[in-house]
Amino acid sequence: MKFVFIAAACVSVFSTVLICFFIFVNGLPAIGEIGIFKFLLGTHWRPSNGVYGIFPMIVGSVYVTAGAVIVGVPAGVLCAVFMARFCPKRLYSLMKPAIGLLAGIPSIVYGFFGLVVIVPVVQEIFGTNGKGILTASLLLGIMILPTIISVSEDAIRSVPESYYEGALSLGDTHEQAVFRAVVPAAKSGILAGIILGVGRAIGETMAVIIVAGNQAVIPESILSGVRTMTSNIVMEMGYASGLHRQALIATGVVLFVFILFINLSFSAIKKER
Repeated sequence: MKFVFIAAACVSVFSTVLICFFIFVNGLPAIGEIGIFKFLLGTHWRPSNGVYGIFPMIVGSVYVTAGAVIVGVPAGVLCAVFMARFCPKRLYSLMKPAIGLLAGIPSIVYGFFGLVVIVPVVQEIFGTNGKGILTASLLLGIMILPTIISVSEDAIRSVPESYYEGALSLGDTHEQAVFRAVVPAAKSGILAGIILGVGRAIGETMAVIIVAGNQAVIPESILSGVRTMTSNIVMEMGYASGLHRQALIATGVVLFVFILFINLSFSAIKKER
């Protein structure tokens, strides 16, 4: 069994290396031909004219992901704390399967939910067409909740009970013991859940295509339509060829580096704490 496990690990590593090799081999030449600064900092995306600037898509991805984190992380962590330390057993028996069900819903279904529920609400409140950064952020914030809640709850439950009992013995109330002793002790696991949630928010495509507006321009406000890097790849890869296709793969390279930078940043923060 030892060799079986080693072989399984090697297959996983080899698959990852192979994917990275394919992306970089096909994407880096396009960046070199277009010019790294024109490609990364260019504000216009016009493949028919040979203009490939993905800066609006980079900005759109950052805004949508940041909005999803603002919406999803506080709600997810607090929900995990409630389920782990405050939730009655009967209510827990209902909430746990419901959260698992949320994790299994296809992203296209979330997209339709955003289109028929969130978009009309934003239209009514702000008087816009309803598709933009705010709508996409709200939808992605909902989509990352199951990941954050599940991982954070497991991390909180894994904290030894002696932490909680020690806090109570020093005079803390139940709430103080949970938030001052248990939650800080579980911060590594909670941060891991946040990283997974951010990864899903960055990589989400279908739901974002439906509600983000898909405008390859730099947004002027949170109500403006945007196009993310993943949306740009999916929308145009079907008919792209030549340099256009390579530029889309190069967008995947930028997305890969972007996710890697975020993971390294979170790891550095975790080590400092």
